[in-house]
Amino acid sequence: MELNPIYMQRCLFLARKSEGFTKSNPMVGAVIVHENKIIGEGYHRQFGEAHAEVNAINSVKNKSLLQQSTMYVSLEPCAHQGKTPPCAELIIKHKIPRVAIAVRDPNPKVSGKGVAMMIKSGIDIEEGLMEEEAMEINRFFFVNQLLSRPYVILKWAQSKDGFIDLHRKPDENKAPVIISNKITHSIVHKYRTRVQGILVGTNTAILDNPKLTARKWFGDDPIRIVIDKSNKIPLNSSLLDGSVPTIIFTAAIPAEKKDIVNLKFIEIDFSKDTNLQILDHLYRENIYSILIEGGSKLLSSFIEKNLWDEALIEVSEKRLLEGIKSPEINGYVIGTKRYLNSAQYHLKSKITRNFL
Repeated sequence: MELNPIYMQRCLFLARKSEGFTKSNPMVGAVIVHENKIIGEGYHRQFGEAHAEVNAINSVKNKSLLQQSTMYVSLEPCAHQGKTPPCAELIIKHKIPRVAIAVRDPNPKVSGKGVAMMIKSGIDIEEGLMEEEAMEINRFFFVNQLLSRPYVILKWAQSKDGFIDLHRKPDENKAPVIISNKITHSIVHKYRTRVQGILVGTNTAILDNPKLTARKWFGDDPIRIVIDKSNKIPLNSSLLDGSVPTIIFTAAIPAEKKDIVNLKFIEIDFSKDTNLQILDHLYRENIYSILIEGGSKLLSSFIEKNLWDEALIEVSEKRLLEGIKSPEINGYVIGTKRYLNSAQYHLKSKITRNFL
């Protein structure tokens, strides 16, 4: 089979259109080519809805052409019954003779089964076209399936001299120092719509009283996740307003808070590794991607244990001279952008970078 990368590029372009809407499923694009002309295409638009292959086949006006066509798809067609029927069976049913797959499904339970089903039916299969690019756009999914934990993104803003805030006490009622500008603040809200959960520690929850919503960007609010070992967060906090599903990790469930709407308590053992317990519980709650926004101790603990995949670090021109030091991190800088008086650095961890 002679393949043209331009059609797989189109698959990846289509797949990215669903970013933030298919979670926790992967983003997938499919293109059907007949005599060097695209006759159908589609992508997985929304979690629980038709897959890319289904939408691509349905978009072909003259279905008889399918029997002389090649399907390009960015991820191995599924062979199991989930919320939708198996895509491999649909491809076989329509007698598409050639299928080019960028990368196999990373789930060990299903990987290769779609390929095997189609080969058994006489379909010519080619794999590996733009494999790295296909893995990159579904890096959340690959980490989920192969490491059995959520994909972890760290985020913080720091001053030019390396502080994330001034020292504050709960009884002082001081607002946090504003380091982000209007543009970078909105970008953070964009990232909130791309993940399933957003995690902060006790001090951040009490001192900042954050809403942790995505109100400055179109998309779903993430599930709010808070660590509150001793149940210090007051009842009038924004995180306990019931407006968004919220999970609190605690040592003991408090009676006065257990009946709050949209609030779930999960007990963990704080004498053991809390980071691993939190990730394990979130994975079992079907939360497969999280954004950690503070504080410094929480961020540093994930860095020290190599339990992070990406980091978004904003460095402002503002100087604080003193305060809470920003976390120290080593990783691959994969991108840098300037927004007004700030530079935003995008890092990937060495482990995830090598892993994928």
